[in-house]
Amino acid sequence: MSDTVLEVQALTKRFGGLVAVDGVSLEVRKGQIVGLIGINGAGKTTLMNCVNGIYRSDDGQVRLNNADITRKTPHEIALAGVGRTFQVPRTFRRMDLIDNLMVPLLHTDASDADLTARAEDGLRQVGLYELRHNHGEELSGGQQKLLELARVIMLDPELILLDEPFAGVNPSLCRIMLQQIEKLRDASKSFLLVSHDLTSIYRLSDHLYVLNQGEIIAEGLVEDVQNDPVVIEAYLGN
Repeated sequence: MSDTVLEVQALTKRFGGLVAVDGVSLEVRKGQIVGLIGINGAGKTTLMNCVNGIYRSDDGQVRLNNADITRKTPHEIALAGVGRTFQVPRTFRRMDLIDNLMVPLLHTDASDADLTARAEDGLRQVGLYELRHNHGEELSGGQQKLLELARVIMLDPELILLDEPFAGVNPSLCRIMLQQIEKLRDASKSFLLVSHDLTSIYRLSDHLYVLNQGEIIAEGLVEDVQNDPVVIEAYLGN
């Protein structure tokens, strides 16, 4: 039985005459953190948006546990087991932190007491419990990213897509973020991680893909990618 959780096959996304993602193929295995790096405009976030259904790809296929999710809506993909955080956190700004975390499970039959207990536990994990009665708009940018991660975890997804989770996050909150990602990986959760913080993505990634102008130009272990002359040229030029 295959342990592949996510399989992207020859995925292409065009915006008019611009090919933002050009025949990209990659895979994420169970309990694996796969890093996706590349300069600004390489197509990383567009690829993420195609995987979780925000964009509809023009060609190719996305499979989750061997089931085709290419044409499903973001809501359907989330219920299938894919969580997503964003480069700019999507916090419910006028709701307190407990209610922010309860939102993904309001469609379930769980009682308010059970949901509140789960939300409180999630906030403890990311160091935000003492702020549980604060509104989302009262948090710093880094705290909002931790809140968003905790909200994703409420659905217990098998695959988590992280888009620039460390950008604009101070070092102490960044450590909490790193610890939570590693804890979830140790619990067999799988990740596709986009980040410009190369130190963190090198630390976390079991496998790396490098995207440039919409195409995968290199992949492999961290040390292999770091020393790849094609990657060095893409980042630094001739």
